[in-house]
Amino acid sequence: MGAAPDIRYSDGIASGRLSAEEVAENFGDIHPPLDQHEALVAADRCYFCYDAPCVTACPTEIDIPMFIRQIATGNTLGAAQTIFDQNILGGMCARVCPTETLCEQACVREEAEGKPVLIGQLQRFATDQAMREERQFYSRAEASGKSVGIIGAGPAGLACAHRLAMHGHDVVIYEAKPKPGGLNEYGIAAYKTIDDFAQHEVDYVTAIGGIDIRYDTALGKDVSLDDLRAKHDAVFIGIGLGGVNALSVEGNDLDGVEDAVDFIARLRQADNKSDIAVGRDIVVIGGGMTAVDCAVQAKLLGAENVTIAYRRGQEHMNASQYEQELAATTGVRVRHNLQPKALLGQNDAVTAIELEYTQVADGKLSGTGQTITLEADQVFRAIGQSFEADLSDAGIDMTAGRIATIGAHGQTSAEGIWAGGDCVAGGDDLTVTAVAQGRDAAENIHAALSGVEV
Repeated sequence: MGAAPDIRYSDGIASGRLSAEEVAENFGDIHPPLDQHEALVAADRCYFCYDAPCVTACPTEIDIPMFIRQIATGNTLGAAQTIFDQNILGGMCARVCPTETLCEQACVREEAEGKPVLIGQLQRFATDQAMREERQFYSRAEASGKSVGIIGAGPAGLACAHRLAMHGHDVVIYEAKPKPGGLNEYGIAAYKTIDDFAQHEVDYVTAIGGIDIRYDTALGKDVSLDDLRAKHDAVFIGIGLGGVNALSVEGNDLDGVEDAVDFIARLRQADNKSDIAVGRDIVVIGGGMTAVDCAVQAKLLGAENVTIAYRRGQEHMNASQYEQELAATTGVRVRHNLQPKALLGQNDAVTAIELEYTQVADGKLSGTGQTITLEADQVFRAIGQSFEADLSDAGIDMTAGRIATIGAHGQTSAEGIWAGGDCVAGGDDLTVTAVAQGRDAAENIHAALSGVEV
């Protein structure tokens, strides 16, 4: 990655901190794909375990030893089919899954040697070849005469749609944004999915046919659940989390203070990333993947000082160890046990942030009264997202601000309505989990529409 120049920038938020060439280099593929030889060497390290722990650790339960053996024997397209059988968005998950805390952490090689099999990169190797060759492994069953309305074209909605289309059902996806993909399109660091991969994957998934996506169509504004229940035989809700938790401190409305998800989305959609304006001194509030994605990308755009401030200790950060190390090696400073106390400004623009040191006593987090002030011409909120839609009239039970589901297949308390992904209670806000929930809900919907006891 290109290094930021050793200068002090003028105050204010500005574009062009680095040249277009430097920014392009910084935002190159963070994990360049394996070539054929590298893939064979990596596959050869797999023990092909019986009852492999890596499979159990995968939310979509991909047969990992099987697809790695297929790669090792030269059957890369067969490996891709093994992956897609369980996870039709396996290409994206290979890029963005925290494999270091899922399948690779469970790998026997990791336990024995501290160096797991490169499961994620091998998964990308196989799925990329299938997508590059436009090799489709599935076709639609005979038309069932049934239709399903899906709200949200994110990972859960797309996985649900593909599986329903396989069973011969007609699917209409209602998407609030002008492009499909949800989190994959708008919410992931640009260096993790280059070359418009999210859109390419949507094209691959919908090539099965029978899936109609209607854009700029928001639940509660353009369509209602009653409308969709009247039009379709079943409805699946996969709208994710559209709201952002508030930062309830003085100065929250100053210019230069914004949500990290908006900054990430702006970067994702930019034709020229060097046009994205950033400050000189940036503070990101939060400790999850969004905070790291925001902070790292700000640094890659040329911000001079970028700090992540997290209210608890390092061991409580939701960002994986790999993500934390990525932030550190990129030049982001991560400070723990600090919570925002006030945002300070001049002329309606933020100039600094006052942070209070925290401590945990009797299991409860509290402020110590001691504070520190950091210069900041830009502050990003990355303190979690919230469910926005009002479902009170639909008879859908909620738990902890998200949709409550019954059992393991996404059924809600409202007849004929299923849900999955980040919008449901108890989720872990991962693309791979959303895919699993969308897939499983589709099988349950299919059983219900087929008159099978569910």
